Amino acid sequence: MKKFIGIILFTISFAGIGFSQKKVSELTLVYDASISTGSNQPKMADAFDGATTTVYIKGNLSRSEMVSALFSSTTIHDSKTGSAVILREVSGQKLLIRMSPENWQEKNRRYGGITFVNTNETKTIAGYKCIKAEAKLNDGSTFSVFYTPEIIPENKEYDYQFKNLNGLPLEYELTQRKLKIKYTVSKIDMNPVPASKFDIPKSGYREMTYDESKKMNVGG
Repeated sequence: MKKFIGIILFTISFAGIGFSQKKVSELTLVYDASISTGSNQPKMADAFDGATTTVYIKGNLSRSEMVSALFSSTTIHDSKTGSAVILREVSGQKLLIRMSPENWQEKNRRYGGITFVNTNETKTIAGYKCIKAEAKLNDGSTFSVFYTPEIIPENKEYDYQFKNLNGLPLEYELTQRKLKIKYTVSKIDMNPVPASKFDIPKSGYREMTYDESKKMNVGG
């Protein structure tokens, strides 16, 4: 009987009930990227190793910036309209790619139907106790994520791959062309985010559609 009660309490804790949850409408996250495997691909490794990704969330708006030694890429998304803009700077070229809600769905199609299953593993990241979950995609691929149930962004669309996650991802691994990249949060800021972060540049960029960017292989 004691063993049975213990199992129930253990299950409740990992369902998130044992954590105090806080919903936030504004949030800034900084992730540091490091190469886990695949460093034998020097060009790809140089593009991602040591890169930083900064995520800004303000209401229905989100902005994700990745900066590395070889390129920079920014995505601004409006969850209310479903539209998005990608700003990319590669080899001196500055591109602005406009995306319709249909384009956004197409770009994130591989994450449709993604599921997360909690494991028994936990660890503390940036002062938050995190649960390890295994993510499974429809194509059969998987990846792991450590997340805290203590912080819940009100805008669940800020990162398509985590919109079904019951918490905030603080560490996760993704595979990019056989390169396994680990992202670990280094900063969490719940202060108000300036509205100017979501302004779309009116000049200085070559503008194109998402379909045009796919032909040039720059929209990913």
